[in-house]
Amino acid sequence: MSIRTTTRAVLGARLRSAGGLLGGFAATSAAHLGSILSGASVLQNATKPALMPLLAAHSVAAARTAEREAPKLLAPALLLSAGGDVLLQLKNDPAFLAGMGSFAAAHVCYVTMFVQRGALTDRRRALVVAAAYATAWVALVGRLWPDLGDLRVPVAGYSLLLTSTAVTSAGLSWRTGLGGALFLLSDTLIATKLAKWRELPGHQFWIMATYVLAQYLLAGGLLAHEEGRAQEDGTTEWSGLARRTGVAPLEPRTV
Repeated sequence: MSIRTTTRAVLGARLRSAGGLLGGFAATSAAHLGSILSGASVLQNATKPALMPLLAAHSVAAARTAEREAPKLLAPALLLSAGGDVLLQLKNDPAFLAGMGSFAAAHVCYVTMFVQRGALTDRRRALVVAAAYATAWVALVGRLWPDLGDLRVPVAGYSLLLTSTAVTSAGLSWRTGLGGALFLLSDTLIATKLAKWRELPGHQFWIMATYVLAQYLLAGGLLAHEEGRAQEDGTTEWSGLARRTGVAPLEPRTV
């Protein structure tokens, strides 16, 4: 077997693996959301813990398919989110606070990844986005504060981290920015439920639908950013070689 044939076989296997994991994530998400609408609590509890591990596995496999490494903190962010999902299912105050802590750690991972990749490089834009989100945070926390009881301080602290994810994600790409905004929306719906505000029709469905889409967009946006950066590095390397040698890189052949 030639090296080229072996390489194609390996890449094909990786593509199938990444595609299968993404399909598993999509199917599990659909089953989970369907179980919320149908009231199938057993299926709902069984599918929720599997969502983020499947997305984490897909992210790692997709990066390896492109012969790169996924951002080091991406899998931890998703697995910490999975831990939060499990803890929130226990439905008691200590577990809820532990779950909030797990999600807070996930947001630290996300903020770190976005900042490391230059999300705050455009300072003027970052300040405008931060001011908009800060205004929304103050208004929302101020409105919720009287109705949160003993959860006031934990919710305020966690929501500040969540808002930081939304701000920094907006500085990387439209995809991550939308993901950060949807994550904020999802957890805002949880906060209104904690405050015992009037719920939307299908409230739990919308919490999970926005959450699942948010995580997918954040992970996918980070992977796309890494791919774009790798392509730019390759172009820069070729351009530097051309300047040093005086020979332009060959254009790809077209058939």
